[in-house]
Amino acid sequence: MPDTIVPVSYRLATQDFDAFVRHFAGSFERWGFAVVADHELPQPLIDGCLGRFKAFFAQPADAKLRYHVPGIGGARGYTPFGVETAKGATHHDLKEFWQIGRELPPGHRYRSTMPDNVWPEGDGGFKRAALELWESFDRMGRKLLEAIAVHLGLERRWFDDKVGEGNSVLRVIHYPPVPEGSTGVRAGAHEDINVITLLLGAEEGGLELLDRSGRWLPVNPPPGTLVCNVGDMLQRLTNHALPSTTHRVVNPTGERVHRPRYSMPFFLHFNSDFPIATLPGCIAPGRPDRYPQPILADDYLRERLREIKLLY
Repeated sequence: MPDTIVPVSYRLATQDFDAFVRHFAGSFERWGFAVVADHELPQPLIDGCLGRFKAFFAQPADAKLRYHVPGIGGARGYTPFGVETAKGATHHDLKEFWQIGRELPPGHRYRSTMPDNVWPEGDGGFKRAALELWESFDRMGRKLLEAIAVHLGLERRWFDDKVGEGNSVLRVIHYPPVPEGSTGVRAGAHEDINVITLLLGAEEGGLELLDRSGRWLPVNPPPGTLVCNVGDMLQRLTNHALPSTTHRVVNPTGERVHRPRYSMPFFLHFNSDFPIATLPGCIAPGRPDRYPQPILADDYLRERLREIKLLY
């Protein structure tokens, strides 16, 4: 068994879907992570959006704070440096971020659980580009869920109506150069809350996962690939058949402490009112149901946001 995650090309999904399922889901079962090459996210769109966000994060703190919306758990707009704290951690993460969610029409039934997006002033193309990237992530995520559904013995499009109006968010994270004497890390050890996370490779390294043997292993995906990992909602749905793996972003050393790091995770979520109930096929005599009581996706999300100090 290799000590690194072997990438799988998404092109395989169009040539031999069953082979793609075996490789992709097998990586999920082993690591809780998979690396997908030849994904369908347009690189020019990625580069353009990242450039816009780099310009935003370079602004003074007071200019950025105009786009911070208290009381919504960082769900939309800007969340300043020093707020998010990994569950059980003593020190806050060394990062700031911006989140973009689904655009909802007036009167939509999820408006009470999904706030409106916030957009920076002075860049007329920001909204269009960011939403196009959000939609590209959402399409790619739903395609990867088809492989997970088949692996679980479900109908290929089983997830479609469970995530089709989900509270999915694109988060753009800026990890500034590490402050001198800092006591925290860029992102403390944690598991993701959502169904699956799609993460574009960062320019700077630092992502590590906790292997089942208790070792921290670096995740260094090849350039242009997409990292995908299981979130706690999918772990709960599958009764831990697909594990949500603990991961972190460690601080750089040497001269690299002076370099910023940027990353773009897309957190794919269930519809807010979807009841997360253990799949019957994931319960067996040797695998009793860990979660006999279902929980609504939005209730689970809010419970977890309180644990990481984004909601109170």
